[in-house]
Amino acid sequence: MRSCSEAPFEPINMNRDERVVINTQAQHWMASPATGVWRIPLEREAKESGEVTSLVRYEPNTHFSTHYHPNGEEIFVVSGIFQDEFGHYPAGTYIRNPAKTRHAPASDSGCTLYVKLNMFPEGDREPLRIDTHNARWQPGHYPGQSVLPLHGYGSDRTVIMQWPAGSTLPPQSYDGGLEVYILAGSFYDEWGEYGEGFWLRTPPGSSHKPATRDGCLLLVKTGHITQ
Repeated sequence: MRSCSEAPFEPINMNRDERVVINTQAQHWMASPATGVWRIPLEREAKESGEVTSLVRYEPNTHFSTHYHPNGEEIFVVSGIFQDEFGHYPAGTYIRNPAKTRHAPASDSGCTLYVKLNMFPEGDREPLRIDTHNARWQPGHYPGQSVLPLHGYGSDRTVIMQWPAGSTLPPQSYDGGLEVYILAGSFYDEWGEYGEGFWLRTPPGSSHKPATRDGCLLLVKTGHITQ
């Protein structure tokens, strides 16, 4: 039973018709139910379940018991080394644990993760472990741009993009929405400027004209937001 002083949970940034910009470096880390694990919620459907996007920080020597992924878990290791009973994953590793899988996460040295929970499209059952430092990059659509495809299913696409300094892109539109986490560098558009650690989510049908002065490295997801 909830105590009289405990406020009911309010969903965080779950209206996906709204544009959201968060500078994660200006946010406070919040304790999770697991000792030694901290998080910054970016979007959250329910208090400890449902759809979630967050930054998660493991303190060194954090180990805890097996947990279950009702509708999948997507992870990008931002810093440090993440681990489970299946392996060790250094910074730059992209992980997909499909629905109904389990693992026992841990970190001996500490790590920071970008995590999305319970958002796998129905039928997407492929587990992935990609070391982006040793993967094959492809030329992008625009001069000097490089792209590393990570995952695609239906209209849902996840890639890493690298834009060289001084890049200016033509107007971009996103029928299925756009989500960006800036891994390094910065970019700007007609709405503002965004540096390392910024998270942006724009709704289906949105558009912008991005550019970068100093270059940037972006974790990008498109086509995954349904109206």
